[in-house]
Amino acid sequence: MSNEALDAALAEYEAVSTRYVATLEDKGLVFAEKGAGEQRRAELRAQLAARGVAVRNAGASLSAGHLSPACVECTGNRGSETFSTTFECHRDCYFCFNHNQPDYEKFFREGCPWEEGVNRAAAENGALACVGLTGGEPLLDLENALRFLGRAGELWPGAHKRLYTSGDLLTVEAAARLRDAGLDEIRFSVKDDDAPEQQERVIAAMRLAKGFIPSVMVEMPVIPGARTHLQQLFRQFEDVGIDGINLLEFCFPFCNWDEFARRGLTLKNPPFEVMYDYGYSGGLAVAGSEELALELMLWALDEDLGFGMHYCSLENKHRSEMRQKNERAAHAHPCVAFDETDFFLKTAKAFGPDVKPVRTALEAKGCTDFMEDPEEGSLAFPPRFLETARSVRHPDGEPVQLQRCFLVYETGEDGGYLIDVALRPA
Repeated sequence: MSNEALDAALAEYEAVSTRYVATLEDKGLVFAEKGAGEQRRAELRAQLAARGVAVRNAGASLSAGHLSPACVECTGNRGSETFSTTFECHRDCYFCFNHNQPDYEKFFREGCPWEEGVNRAAAENGALACVGLTGGEPLLDLENALRFLGRAGELWPGAHKRLYTSGDLLTVEAAARLRDAGLDEIRFSVKDDDAPEQQERVIAAMRLAKGFIPSVMVEMPVIPGARTHLQQLFRQFEDVGIDGINLLEFCFPFCNWDEFARRGLTLKNPPFEVMYDYGYSGGLAVAGSEELALELMLWALDEDLGFGMHYCSLENKHRSEMRQKNERAAHAHPCVAFDETDFFLKTAKAFGPDVKPVRTALEAKGCTDFMEDPEEGSLAFPPRFLETARSVRHPDGEPVQLQRCFLVYETGEDGGYLIDVALRPA
């Protein structure tokens, strides 16, 4: 049965994604063919799940073995925050997204107002589970980094504390002082295109850290085309005895596109699973990065490498934002439910000719909560009644076409409100 109301709603959502991509293409960015790699990614995820890899956050995160408490709490309910004492850095990575941070130039020159940040965070959550220090390069100002760790320990005595570094500036003295300041985890940023001497230096820094810091981790973006070199690095990490590795989906941070284009890189299309103006400053996912990350995980399992692995997609970063926005609105309306897997708010919808028979069937089952939109030609109802709605048939035997509507809770000067951002078949 034709359903013009549903077709119009789906077309409207599709147009948002199409316009977004077209606008960026007009600025010179290059996207992969729409849907490219989707089947391969699904196959790899299925293989990893069959091998016992944990599928988290509706598939946005996959982990095997050791998983940092900070990665758990990134989308957990106890809270995790990351701060910077400085944006200054002695490296100049073409994919660094700090340039997207508010007041970047000011904080690069003057340092970041971290004291204000931790005091605000403590007022909002006195039981924060995880606290991180990133940069820039925190070890360019070791004394300030130590002050930060000390203050974090005062405000959140039980919190897991981690620090991100290139490793270039780590010394025995610095490692000992970081340990004494209560550092629980050190994460070394490793880049595929670092010069050999830089990678030798960071491997040596990992070995040094093993003698002082309880947990030694690697965090690295997975750049398409780097398979062989990354496999070599994995073997070196195994030799060091790291606890785990965070494999990050490689992203374009809305700057230095020439560097991405020069390497033949393109952007994932569609750019997001759910179109929304996300606050995370990492940018847009690069096509092919996820496939390589998942292939590396399978290879490492085949090689029986001993360290933990965690694939953190761009979508996983967005999941954290969605939880923070939406969990507080879990009971905002009787028709809306908070999804504990991907952290969106959701309602069920029927459209056009499906509205009347669905409403009749649900009322017969005791449903009294509806949101009808005559302009859209839709009826929203609580997702818990989907099973009943699925059994509805038209007189000719045709089933109804139900949808899940994704919503986000926004706040403004006049209070909170819900916006709908996507439709998916229910």
